[in-house]
Amino acid sequence: MKVVPLGDKLVVRRLSATEKTAGGIVLPDAARQKPQQGRVLSVGDGKMLPDGSRVAHEVNEGDRVVFGSYVGAEVSIDDEKLLILNADDVLAIVR
Repeated sequence: MKVVPLGDKLVVRRLSATEKTAGGIVLPDAARQKPQQGRVLSVGDGKMLPDGSRVAHEVNEGDRVVFGSYVGAEVSIDDEKLLILNADDVLAIVR
């Protein structure tokens, strides 16, 4: 099933959290932070301008992006946790 966001929204799958520290210490689930990076699965049509035209997204499907800690809405679709966020919440594209 493909989720198609509306307007200037993006659907992102978070990257997996690290299970060990750089020193090799295994982190329990409670100590792991949610990753702030993800892969863009789909993009909306773009932001609507007052004149009715749309501005194209700067990110594309498949891009790896960095976003803030407390942005977007987590949804569960077909037992997969996805994040729907505004295009403005994307801080950078990782290349």
